[in-house]
Amino acid sequence: MRYYTFEIVIEKEPEDEGYLAYSPTLPGCFGNGLTIEEAKRSIREAIQQHVATLQEHGMPIGQNERLVHVEELTVGVPE
Repeated sequence: MRYYTFEIVIEKEPEDEGYLAYSPTLPGCFGNGLTIEEAKRSIREAIQQHVATLQEHGMPIGQNERLVHVEELTVGVPE
């Protein structure tokens, strides 16, 4: 078995009670769930299927092509 590592992003759905999960390294690969844990399970399954499809078609599997850095930033704006 070969292991791959992908960055994932989990965001609160703006108009839904669930969460959206995706990997910037694998465009078009998404998962979702009502909780963060469900979204993580969903994106894990989606990534496994996506990578298997890439392998079947002899396509490259990108690793760390797009590093993601997320942090909270507070700015002051004069009123």
